[in-house]
Amino acid sequence: MTTPLHGLLEQDPVVATAGAGMFAEALREQAVVVSEADWRPPPEESVEALGRVLADRRRAEANTLALQRMTAAGADLVDVRPAREALGLERGTFLHAGPPIAWERASGPLRGALVGAVLFEGLADTPEEAEQQLAAGVHALEPCHHRDAVGPMAGVVSPSMWVYELRDEVHDHTSWCSLNEGLGKVLRYGAYGPEVIERLHWMNTVLGPLLQQAVRARGPVDIKAVIAQMLQMGDEGHNRNRAGSLMLLRELLPTLITADGSSADIAEAVRFSGANEHFFLNLGMPACKLSTMAAEAIPGSTVVTTMARNGTDFGIRTAGTGDRWFTGPANTPEGLFLGSYGPDDANPDIGDSAITETAGIGGFAMAAAPAIVKFVGGDVPFALQATQTMYEITVGEHTAYQVPILEFRGTPTGIDVAAVVRTGILPQINTGMAGRVAGTGQVGAGLVNPPAECFTAALEALAEQPEA
Repeated sequence: MTTPLHGLLEQDPVVATAGAGMFAEALREQAVVVSEADWRPPPEESVEALGRVLADRRRAEANTLALQRMTAAGADLVDVRPAREALGLERGTFLHAGPPIAWERASGPLRGALVGAVLFEGLADTPEEAEQQLAAGVHALEPCHHRDAVGPMAGVVSPSMWVYELRDEVHDHTSWCSLNEGLGKVLRYGAYGPEVIERLHWMNTVLGPLLQQAVRARGPVDIKAVIAQMLQMGDEGHNRNRAGSLMLLRELLPTLITADGSSADIAEAVRFSGANEHFFLNLGMPACKLSTMAAEAIPGSTVVTTMARNGTDFGIRTAGTGDRWFTGPANTPEGLFLGSYGPDDANPDIGDSAITETAGIGGFAMAAAPAIVKFVGGDVPFALQATQTMYEITVGEHTAYQVPILEFRGTPTGIDVAAVVRTGILPQINTGMAGRVAGTGQVGAGLVNPPAECFTAALEALAEQPEA
């Protein structure tokens, strides 16, 4: 007489399945608990390239090195100064988020931000004149990433704007990011009305110089440590930065209130910074940029070092292919909208802020910030699943950034192009949504994935890289 299998088990079985869903459905009909892997075969046209990349003897060691460098990278706030001084930006040169793009293909929010930056720099008297100059190619456009900088949303940085300067002393790297304007009608969302330009001038004449004094008087601020702590306090570092912003203000407040400035200016700087929930985002981004910079130029590595969007294209770069961009059409986020705005008002994905996911936080750390779903949509189980799924396409876990609800497991870090193509799982990104029409500003926030073709193109290039 044969003993039934369930009679040999001390508890009910849990079956893991992958591939066709019919097997999982049949098991569920028999009251069996099923853990179904989100797996699908790689695209037929990528099978050969995937085989060559997976067979590359350098890959395992190269990816281990990339992860080690990423997690070892430091990120200290050391200064605040004008972009012309920090980045060597010449008059008439404007940085933007995402891969390279010309004015003709620029999205509405990017065009709006560029128009606003030209007005802010005093290079045009009206929006129409600024737009004519940009269309005629009078001004130079360049990605922030080409100067080791990052910019949220439209990401436009002009020579007069002040930027945070962060240092990674471990690998001798520096990165920069503009100051955060707050939410609503702001330049980074493509708005350029008089209130936007007035705020930028105040940030230049009051906020920037006061923050410079505060940082220089205090000394370096360990931004990496702040990120590690904010993940323990309910932030994920991309669309939720409440704890990080308050911790940063705590570090700067003693020297900020004693800076050389009028009491009214200092009070307004403190009020503006304290009321801005995304005050910290513009420091978390360059900290993540320093992490990914540390993994650059590693032959054989399939780790992604850049994910960035300009509102038209989504682009990635990898450790094994240097500065080469692999692009595809940017997808439009899905999520929650402000006021009367709806899906038709949203522009396709835009901004360098996906550098947070590239470094292992943001959408990859959603499980640490379940409250984020109130801002971007979804639910708490989705937030937990998002982080757990990202472990399937990354090479390891971060040693400093941990998720309390997952028993303090390190965040999934080091996106592996080969794993993305092999599994069909795309990186999860939390993001804001800019209005499609230039000058609109923010219309909402949501969730988005990169286009798959970025990763298949990168895989093909990696497959062509000769082994040493």
